[in-house]
Amino acid sequence: MTKLQPNVFDPNCDSRQVLALLADRWSMLIIYALSLGVRRHGELKRMVGGISQKMLTQTLRSLERDGIVCRRVHAVVPPRVEYRLTPLGRTLLVPLRSICRWAEGHLPQVSAAREAAMASAASHSRIANGVTIRSS
Repeated sequence: MTKLQPNVFDPNCDSRQVLALLADRWSMLIIYALSLGVRRHGELKRMVGGISQKMLTQTLRSLERDGIVCRRVHAVVPPRVEYRLTPLGRTLLVPLRSICRWAEGHLPQVSAAREAAMASAASHSRIANGVTIRSS
């Protein structure tokens, strides 16, 4: 029996689901936050600006289900829950740090490209509506 190689371009391949999990912005930010060490739920919520309590909980559950994050409950009152990356999760750190550094380092170029595209779209919109004609 021949075993097929995973192929993220194949819509029926499970590797596509793994890629979708990792491409999710909340997953990436939570993994990046956990790269700095063990964190509690409230710490993660403060670190990952803009994430709702519900989304943080759902994302942590997904990452735990897929073996990326380990959840540890301490038997104290009130209960204390900590999250850390698993060995599998730590394998994502090198590529993830590279992507985050790229995003931070290329923000000016991306912002400039977005502004240029918006200006161009606005100009084309005015031309289509017969308001003005832009000369080249």
